[in-house]
Parts: sequence; C-alpha cells; structure tokens
Amino acid sequence: MFSDNKKDKQSTEGLSSQNIISQGTKIVGDFNSEGDFRIDGILEGNIKTSGKVVVGKSGLIKGTLQGTEAYFEGKFSGKLTLSGTLTLKSSAEIDGEVVAGKLAVEPGATFNVTCIMKGTVKEMNKGGQQQGTGSEKTA
Repeated sequence: MFSDNKKDKQSTEGLSSQNIISQGTKIVGDFNSEGDFRIDGILEGNIKTSGKVVVGKSGLIKGTLQGTEAYFEGKFSGKLTLSGTLTLKSSAEIDGEVVAGKLAVEPGATFNVTCIMKGTVKEMNKGGQQQGTGSEKTA
C-alpha cells in the first residue's frame, strides 16, 4: 500500500544534468558542476566541470575553463584546460592558453593560443627533453 517506488529513484540517479546559458544572458561568477554546459550567452568567470562544454555561435566565455571535453562554435578568451578533446568548428575564435589531450580544428577557425598537448608532453618527458609550447593560427 505505502511502498517506495525504487524504479523512479534509480532512473533519475546517474543521469547527467545539462546547464544552459541562453543567448541574451550574461553571467559573471565562478561555476562548479558535474553536468554538461551549453553556453549561448556570455559567461565571465571560472568554470570547472567533469561534463562536456558546448559553446554555440553566439556564446562567449571569458576566464578559465577546466573540464574533460569542449566543443566551440563561439568565442573563448582565457585559459582552457581539458583532459579530453577540444573541438573547434569553423566559426570558433579561441585566444589565450590551451592545455588539451586532443585537438580537432575545422578550416576557418581562429586559434591564437599557446598550446600544450598532454600526450606530447608525456612523450617528451619520457625522452628526457623539456616541455614545449607551440602557437598556431588556422585561418
């Protein structure tokens, strides 16, 4: 008669949440999240997430971003640190410092950064050489 519906509780646990900052919205501050982010507005501050970050064409991040993966169609200015893949579509504009595991850049994207690839750094350290940084712009 009065039983807990365990199926409903289990179905909502373990689901990834998505945070959306819509176009026309500007937020200033620091964010920590375990869920994914979609940014079509402006975000100024620091973001730390274990989820994926998607920045739409009208999206802009000014500050730092720490996460696993990011997909950019919009703009970023600051320090970007990812353990996984950074994907840049042709409309993306990235300025600042980037540390990423992998990089995928479409022709037309602007990539004005100091960039360190995590896999390359590990290989170079094994060989006893110094860590290096590179700067690249794809137009």
